[in-house]
Amino acid sequence: MANKIPRVPVREQDPKVRAANFEEVCYGYNEEEAVLEASRCLHCKNPRCVASCPVSVKIPEFIAAVAAGDFMAAASVIAEDSSLPAVCGRVCPQETQCEGSCILGVKAEPVAIGKLERFVADWSRAHGTKKVEKAPANGHKVAVVGSGPAGLACAYDLAKWGYDVTVFEALHKPGGVLEYGIPEFRLPKERVVAAEIADVKAMGVRIETNVVVGRTVTIDSLFDKEGFSAVFIGSGAGLPRFMNIPGENLNGVFSANEFLTRNNLMDAYRDDYLTPVMHAKKVVVVGGGNVAMDAARTALRLGGDVTVVYRRTEVELPARREEVHHAKEEGVKFMMLSNPVEIIGDEKGWVSGIRCIRMELGEPDESGRRSPVPVPGSEFGIEADSVIMALGTSPNPLIARTTAGLETNRRGCLVADGDGVTTRPGVFAGGDAVTGAATVILAMGAGRKAAAAIDRYIKGLE
Repeated sequence: MANKIPRVPVREQDPKVRAANFEEVCYGYNEEEAVLEASRCLHCKNPRCVASCPVSVKIPEFIAAVAAGDFMAAASVIAEDSSLPAVCGRVCPQETQCEGSCILGVKAEPVAIGKLERFVADWSRAHGTKKVEKAPANGHKVAVVGSGPAGLACAYDLAKWGYDVTVFEALHKPGGVLEYGIPEFRLPKERVVAAEIADVKAMGVRIETNVVVGRTVTIDSLFDKEGFSAVFIGSGAGLPRFMNIPGENLNGVFSANEFLTRNNLMDAYRDDYLTPVMHAKKVVVVGGGNVAMDAARTALRLGGDVTVVYRRTEVELPARREEVHHAKEEGVKFMMLSNPVEIIGDEKGWVSGIRCIRMELGEPDESGRRSPVPVPGSEFGIEADSVIMALGTSPNPLIARTTAGLETNRRGCLVADGDGVTTRPGVFAGGDAVTGAATVILAMGAGRKAAAAIDRYIKGLE
C-alpha cells in the first residue's frame, strides 16, 4: 500500500555548517527519492490538494508522471498552471495548502508535494526546456506593473494567450520580493529566480527595469500615449511598518525590508561587494512571520547572536514551521510573550539595548487570535547593538496617488474584487498591493485570476 511507505526525508546542510554560509539549506530529492515519494500518492477521486492550490496545479497528474519516471511530462503538466515551479517548490507554505489537504495526512504524513514540484522544476531545467503552447499574437498590448510573483504570473498567462505584454519594474533587477526579500539560502537568485524569469521572457514577455510607475510613467500615459488596452498592478507591499516607540530612529535600527534588500538585492553579505551592511554582534528581531525568520537567519549568518522577540506564544507564530525549525537548529533564540516598549541608545546615537514588557494572552481579537496584553511591572532589558523590525508591510501609495479613479482602503491597499477588477476601468490589481503582505503563491493566484479577467475585458471591448 502506498500509504505504508514513510515520507522520504529531504537532505539538508548540517545546521552548524549552514549557519555560517548563504548556500541553500535543502538539497532536494534525487531521482530515486522523487520516484519513491511520488509512489505514496493515493490518487484520490476528489483530489483536495488541487482545490487548495492557489494556482490550481494538476497535482495528481504531475505526481503520477514522476512516479512513472517521466519527469519532463511532469514538468509540462506543472507549466500549464505555474510559471514559477522551482520558486513555489521552495517557498510555498505547502503544509497549510496542498499538503495540508492531502488525505494521506489524516493518518500518516502527507505527500511531499512541494519537494516533488521543486525536483521536477530543477530536473527539467537541467535536462531541457518544457514545451508550452502559445497562441498566435492577437494585437493587444497589456502593461504589468511590478515583476514580483503576481506580475510574472499574470504576464505569463497573458503572453501564452497571445497578448503583447510589457512588465515595468522599479528596481534594477526583476523578481520583486523573490529577488529582494527572500534570502539566498532559501531561494538561490541566479540558479532559480533568474532562470524562471528567463522562462517568462521566453514566452515573449518584455521586462523594463528602473521604471517607477507614478514617476517615470503614469497609468494614464500607459493608456493614452503608449496604447495599452489594460494595466495590471502587481506592485507588492514594500512600505515597512514600525511600532512608533522611542528610539526607532537610532543608528542600528532597520526595517526587515531594508535589511533583507541590502543583503539579497545588493549582495551586502558578500565581502567582495562594495555595498556593506552592519555586522551586528547582538541582534533583536521584532516579529514572528516568515520575514522575521529570514531577517533573523540572515543576521545570524553575518555573525550575530540573534533573539526573536514575539508578543504571542510559539503556537501563534505565523511563520512556517519549517522556517522556525531551521532557525532554531541554526542557533536563533526565541523570546515569546514579550513586546518592545523602547529602544535604548548610547551617547553616540547607536543602539545599545531594547526594553521590553512581558505579555499574556487575553480575549480573542476579530480574527479569533487571543490578543496579547501587557503584564504590569514586568519590564526587562535585552542587550543589543541592532534591532530589526519585521512587523509587516503596506503598499506604496505612489500609484494610487497619481491615478484618478483608483480607490484604496483604510490600510492603503488597492480596492479590487476577487478577479482583480479595480474601481478604474481597464485597470486590474492583485497580490500584496491588494491584500497587504501575503505569500508568493497567493500573489501568483491573484495574478492568474486577473489575467483571465483582463482577457475577458479586452474581448468585451472587441
